[in-house]
Amino acid sequence: MYGAQLIEALRRAAEQRPAELRSAGQPGAAVPTQAFATTQASATIYTAAAIPASSFTKDSFASAHVGTAAPGCPADSKSRLEFFGVGGERMRAAGCETVVDAKDLSVVGITEILSHLPKIYGLYQHLIAEADKRKPDLAIVIDSPAFNWRVARQMKKRGIPTVYYVAPQFWAWRQGRVRLVRNYMDKALVIFPFEEQFYRERGVDATFVGHPLAELPHPTIERADYAAQFHLDATKQWITLMPGSREKEVRMNLPTILESADLLGSDFEFLLPVATTLDRNLLSASIKNTSQQPITLVPQALPALWHSRAAVVASGTATVEAAMMNTPFVMVYCVSALTYLLGKPRVKVPHFAMVNLIAGKEVVPELVQDDFTAKNVVSRLQEILPDGPARDHMLHGLALVKERLRAPHSATGTAQHPADLAAEIILRLAASAGSRAPEARSS
Repeated sequence: MYGAQLIEALRRAAEQRPAELRSAGQPGAAVPTQAFATTQASATIYTAAAIPASSFTKDSFASAHVGTAAPGCPADSKSRLEFFGVGGERMRAAGCETVVDAKDLSVVGITEILSHLPKIYGLYQHLIAEADKRKPDLAIVIDSPAFNWRVARQMKKRGIPTVYYVAPQFWAWRQGRVRLVRNYMDKALVIFPFEEQFYRERGVDATFVGHPLAELPHPTIERADYAAQFHLDATKQWITLMPGSREKEVRMNLPTILESADLLGSDFEFLLPVATTLDRNLLSASIKNTSQQPITLVPQALPALWHSRAAVVASGTATVEAAMMNTPFVMVYCVSALTYLLGKPRVKVPHFAMVNLIAGKEVVPELVQDDFTAKNVVSRLQEILPDGPARDHMLHGLALVKERLRAPHSATGTAQHPADLAAEIILRLAASAGSRAPEARSS
């Protein structure tokens, strides 16, 4: 999702400001021709800071071929950008040539990753071989530190400037690993306001660009039309259930979420958005075998959240989506006992939920591991479903989080989308890289 946003923003910026890109193309200077990026397709672990290895997930490796008009070309020549690498459906739709599908790198947990290492290493080698063949001028890595710092190290060896977009949450755990960003990245673009100071204090050139979800528009479909489309009872309150976007997450989280729905009963409609990384048929079969309540599968999360009274959301980017839709929710998460045992002592932050970290206080309840029971989920939902102080307090907190995640205003005082601000910085770095001697990138 973030990779697709960035691709589109880079294209907009290249068309609007071609002169800046061509500025490197003076006599004796190299014109940038390629950029290289790795991203995480759904980036679902932002609030799963307690689970270190869960950052090794859905890596999408995208590289951008940035072609600019050479000196002497007509003034109306437009900059050309091409992208290749690892990505999912959204990045392919945005024009990324995916040499590896993001789903093949989707793993959650410390112990769970071991059996996947040979496959992941093979894909990693394939990516580096593609980079060697295409010789990018610029690398952009997005999230997924366990995978991407290794990619960045290879880019560093080849003299390719590297940008980290959606920098790792090393402030939450394994803070010593900041050295990886400092050693291998030329620029870090961070999406949480407190990250800029954290990274700068540790010698990293970091800039806060805002969270890519902060400017999500509210869905335009009316509730009655949405109800008719999915055969929902518009007179009931709706609750959105989001167990995660990876098969392992769903296996760990969904049974307890469905048990919660059974306890709540038939007074509610339950909606479950199906992530593109999941098999809808397997999900449907799991629900049929487990739940006593009808669960309506829907294709997109945002309309479901927007029209729901509340939600149960697995820790991850979905919690930020719920906040952006002003939907009160309960955060839940469960991993294997060994993964939790190994991961919890490394946590350096007071909250698991990203919205709570941003707000600096508990805005949404966190039910993690042993606290994640159907009884607890129902109890916390019943606090926020009716109008009253608890619901008002949460809505106020979610509004605060949304405001803090917005991108800084431009020099003219206008608001920018985070991806557009990131694209401007990246293209300036691309132009700077192009002004260096060509042999600097051919070693």
